[in-house]
Amino acid sequence: MSEPSFYQLNKKHIIIWLLIAIAIVVALKLGIDEKIIVFVTLALGLFTQLFAGLGALIALIPFIGPLIVKLLAIPFFWILNGLGYFVGMLAIKRGYSGEFMKSRVLTLALLVGIVVGYIIGHIIPLR
Repeated sequence: MSEPSFYQLNKKHIIIWLLIAIAIVVALKLGIDEKIIVFVTLALGLFTQLFAGLGALIALIPFIGPLIVKLLAIPFFWILNGLGYFVGMLAIKRGYSGEFMKSRVLTLALLVGIVVGYIIGHIIPLR
């Protein structure tokens, strides 16, 4: 018995990626608000392990793929957190403390959403 090919193993993921990409293009053409498109894409991406699959696909590129994935993984959280602190300093200096709190809550919600999506993705696999 031969091993299944890459496409046979990842057929569901590839179909989901294509459907999400098509949905994004159609939504942009219809003029739907970009914030709604981003929210829906992130929600679908987290629950279907879309971003983990794309990271694995990038990691398959010889030599440079694993480096790209490593460069994007943990530093993403560091950059997001660091930007929050710099923006916070500017916001507090200019008197926008209420908006600053909202941005910090949104940042925390994004990070928690990514972690929860990762956990749910492993508890409820697609296969």
